[in-house]
Amino acid sequence: MRRSRLRPGVQKLSALLMLGWPFFIWFGLTHNSLHWLLPLMALLLIVRLRQIRQMTGPMRAVLQSVALAGIALCIASSLLKSHQLLLFYPLAVNLVMLCVFAGSLWTTQPLVERLARLRNPDLPAAAVRYTRRVTQVWCVFFIINGTLALLTAVHGDMQLWTAWNGLIAYLLMGTLMAGEWLVRCRVIKRETR
Repeated sequence: MRRSRLRPGVQKLSALLMLGWPFFIWFGLTHNSLHWLLPLMALLLIVRLRQIRQMTGPMRAVLQSVALAGIALCIASSLLKSHQLLLFYPLAVNLVMLCVFAGSLWTTQPLVERLARLRNPDLPAAAVRYTRRVTQVWCVFFIINGTLALLTAVHGDMQLWTAWNGLIAYLLMGTLMAGEWLVRCRVIKRETR
Protein backbone atom coordinates (compact mmCIF):
# COMPACT_ATOMS: atom_id res chain seq x y z
CA MET A 1 0.00 0.00 0.00
CA ARG A 2 2.73 2.41 0.95
CA ARG A 3 4.67 1.62 -2.20
CA SER A 4 1.75 2.61 -4.45
CA ARG A 5 1.55 5.96 -2.67
CA LEU A 6 5.23 6.63 -3.26
CA ARG A 7 5.12 5.78 -6.94
CA PRO A 8 2.91 8.71 -8.06
CA GLY A 9 5.08 11.06 -5.99
CA VAL A 10 8.25 9.79 -7.63
CA GLN A 11 6.59 10.02 -11.06
CA LYS A 12 5.65 13.64 -10.44
CA LEU A 13 9.11 14.45 -9.13
CA SER A 14 10.81 12.90 -12.15
CA ALA A 15 8.41 14.69 -14.53
CA LEU A 16 9.17 17.99 -12.78
CA LEU A 17 12.86 17.26 -13.19
CA MET A 18 12.40 16.93 -16.92
CA LEU A 19 10.47 20.19 -17.13
CA GLY A 20 12.69 21.98 -14.67
CA TRP A 21 16.00 20.77 -16.13
CA PRO A 22 17.02 24.26 -17.37
CA PHE A 23 16.36 25.80 -13.95
CA PHE A 24 18.22 23.05 -12.08
CA ILE A 25 21.22 23.43 -14.39
CA TRP A 26 21.13 27.22 -14.13
CA PHE A 27 21.00 26.96 -10.33
CA GLY A 28 23.73 24.34 -10.20
CA LEU A 29 26.10 26.22 -12.50
CA THR A 30 25.55 29.68 -11.03
CA HIS A 31 25.75 28.48 -7.41
CA ASN A 32 28.46 25.85 -7.88
CA SER A 33 26.05 23.18 -6.60
CA LEU A 34 26.23 20.54 -9.31
CA HIS A 35 28.47 18.30 -7.20
CA TRP A 36 25.40 17.22 -5.19
CA LEU A 37 22.68 18.09 -7.71
CA LEU A 38 24.16 16.04 -10.55
CA PRO A 39 23.95 12.63 -8.81
CA LEU A 40 20.39 13.44 -7.69
CA MET A 41 19.37 14.32 -11.24
CA ALA A 42 20.97 11.15 -12.62
CA LEU A 43 19.18 9.05 -9.99
CA LEU A 44 15.81 10.63 -10.80
CA LEU A 45 16.43 10.05 -14.50
CA ILE A 46 17.16 6.38 -13.80
CA VAL A 47 13.92 6.16 -11.80
CA ARG A 48 12.13 7.85 -14.70
CA LEU A 49 13.62 5.34 -17.11
CA ARG A 50 12.34 2.45 -14.99
CA GLN A 51 8.85 3.99 -14.93
CA ILE A 52 8.85 4.48 -18.69
CA ARG A 53 9.70 0.81 -19.28
CA GLN A 54 6.28 -0.05 -17.82
CA MET A 55 4.49 2.28 -20.23
CA THR A 56 2.95 1.34 -23.55
CA GLY A 57 2.14 3.49 -26.53
CA PRO A 58 3.86 5.50 -29.22
CA MET A 59 5.72 7.85 -26.87
CA ARG A 60 7.48 5.12 -24.85
CA ALA A 61 10.60 4.98 -27.04
CA VAL A 62 10.80 8.77 -27.16
CA LEU A 63 10.67 9.14 -23.39
CA GLN A 64 13.21 6.35 -22.92
CA SER A 65 15.61 7.99 -25.36
CA VAL A 66 15.24 11.37 -23.67
CA ALA A 67 15.90 9.86 -20.23
CA LEU A 68 18.94 7.96 -21.55
CA ALA A 69 20.29 11.17 -23.10
CA GLY A 70 19.94 12.92 -19.74
CA ILE A 71 21.67 10.07 -17.91
CA ALA A 72 24.50 10.04 -20.46
CA LEU A 73 25.00 13.80 -20.11
CA CYS A 74 25.02 13.53 -16.30
CA ILE A 75 27.61 10.74 -16.40
CA ALA A 76 29.78 12.47 -19.02
CA SER A 77 29.55 15.74 -17.12
CA SER A 78 30.63 14.06 -13.91
CA LEU A 79 33.46 12.02 -15.46
CA LEU A 80 34.83 14.86 -17.58
CA LYS A 81 34.16 17.47 -14.89
CA SER A 82 32.65 19.63 -17.62
CA HIS A 83 29.26 20.70 -16.37
CA GLN A 84 28.66 22.77 -19.50
CA LEU A 85 27.78 19.47 -21.21
CA LEU A 86 24.47 19.61 -19.34
CA LEU A 87 23.54 22.65 -21.41
CA PHE A 88 23.18 20.34 -24.42
CA TYR A 89 20.29 18.34 -22.93
CA PRO A 90 17.59 20.46 -24.68
CA LEU A 91 19.43 19.90 -27.96
CA ALA A 92 19.46 16.14 -27.30
CA VAL A 93 15.72 16.20 -26.58
CA ASN A 94 15.02 18.05 -29.83
CA LEU A 95 17.22 15.64 -31.81
CA VAL A 96 15.44 12.62 -30.33
CA MET A 97 12.04 14.14 -31.04
CA LEU A 98 13.07 15.08 -34.58
CA CYS A 99 14.33 11.56 -35.30
CA VAL A 100 11.15 9.96 -33.96
CA PHE A 101 8.73 12.33 -35.70
CA ALA A 102 10.67 12.40 -39.00
CA GLY A 103 11.19 8.64 -38.92
CA SER A 104 7.48 8.09 -38.47
CA LEU A 105 6.81 9.91 -41.77
CA TRP A 106 8.16 6.82 -43.56
CA THR A 107 5.67 4.52 -41.83
CA THR A 108 2.01 3.93 -42.60
CA GLN A 109 1.01 6.01 -39.57
CA PRO A 110 3.04 9.06 -38.60
CA LEU A 111 3.38 9.66 -34.87
CA VAL A 112 0.74 12.41 -34.71
CA GLU A 113 -1.75 10.08 -36.39
CA ARG A 114 -0.99 7.33 -33.87
CA LEU A 115 -1.52 9.79 -31.04
CA ALA A 116 -4.74 11.10 -32.61
CA ARG A 117 -6.05 7.54 -33.01
CA LEU A 118 -5.71 6.97 -29.29
CA ARG A 119 -8.61 9.39 -28.89
CA ASN A 120 -10.39 8.90 -32.23
CA PRO A 121 -9.67 5.41 -33.65
CA ASP A 122 -11.69 6.05 -36.85
CA LEU A 123 -9.99 9.10 -38.31
CA PRO A 124 -11.45 10.36 -41.59
CA ALA A 125 -9.12 10.57 -44.62
CA ALA A 126 -8.79 14.36 -44.31
CA ALA A 127 -7.71 14.01 -40.69
CA VAL A 128 -5.14 11.38 -41.66
CA ARG A 129 -3.67 13.76 -44.26
CA TYR A 130 -3.77 16.53 -41.68
CA THR A 131 -1.85 14.48 -39.08
CA ARG A 132 0.89 13.78 -41.64
CA ARG A 133 1.20 17.53 -42.27
CA VAL A 134 1.27 18.22 -38.53
CA THR A 135 4.05 15.67 -38.09
CA GLN A 136 6.03 17.64 -40.70
CA VAL A 137 5.31 20.89 -38.83
CA TRP A 138 6.63 19.31 -35.61
CA CYS A 139 9.79 18.28 -37.47
CA VAL A 140 10.36 21.90 -38.53
CA PHE A 141 9.70 23.03 -34.95
CA PHE A 142 12.28 20.57 -33.57
CA ILE A 143 14.86 21.72 -36.13
CA ILE A 144 14.36 25.38 -35.23
CA ASN A 145 14.10 24.80 -31.49
CA GLY A 146 17.09 22.45 -31.50
CA THR A 147 19.16 24.97 -33.42
CA LEU A 148 18.28 27.69 -30.93
CA ALA A 149 18.99 25.35 -28.01
CA LEU A 150 22.42 24.65 -29.52
CA LEU A 151 23.12 28.35 -30.05
CA THR A 152 22.17 29.21 -26.47
CA ALA A 153 24.39 26.38 -25.16
CA VAL A 154 27.37 27.44 -27.25
CA HIS A 155 26.86 31.12 -26.42
CA GLY A 156 27.12 30.27 -22.73
CA ASP A 157 24.89 33.05 -21.37
CA MET A 158 23.04 31.23 -18.58
CA GLN A 159 20.17 33.72 -18.41
CA LEU A 160 19.54 33.45 -22.15
CA TRP A 161 19.91 29.65 -22.08
CA THR A 162 17.50 29.32 -19.15
CA ALA A 163 14.98 31.78 -20.62
CA TRP A 164 14.89 29.98 -23.98
CA ASN A 165 15.09 26.37 -22.81
CA GLY A 166 13.11 26.79 -19.59
CA LEU A 167 10.35 29.16 -20.66
CA ILE A 168 10.13 30.33 -24.26
CA ALA A 169 10.53 26.90 -25.88
CA TYR A 170 7.87 25.43 -23.55
CA LEU A 171 5.47 28.28 -24.34
CA LEU A 172 5.99 27.81 -28.08
CA MET A 173 5.57 24.05 -27.78
CA GLY A 174 2.39 24.44 -25.73
CA THR A 175 1.01 26.96 -28.22
CA LEU A 176 1.75 24.62 -31.13
CA MET A 177 0.15 21.67 -29.29
CA ALA A 178 -2.97 23.62 -28.37
CA GLY A 179 -3.33 25.14 -31.83
CA GLU A 180 -2.82 21.79 -33.52
CA TRP A 181 -5.36 20.09 -31.27
CA LEU A 182 -7.97 22.79 -31.94
CA VAL A 183 -7.46 22.59 -35.70
CA ARG A 184 -7.54 18.76 -35.60
CA CYS A 185 -10.87 18.86 -33.73
CA ARG A 186 -12.29 21.15 -36.41
CA VAL A 187 -11.01 18.91 -39.23
CA ILE A 188 -12.49 15.81 -37.62
CA LYS A 189 -15.77 17.55 -36.86
CA ARG A 190 -16.05 18.88 -40.43
CA GLU A 191 -15.31 15.43 -41.90
CA THR A 192 -17.78 13.53 -39.70
CA ARG A 193 -20.74 15.69 -40.60
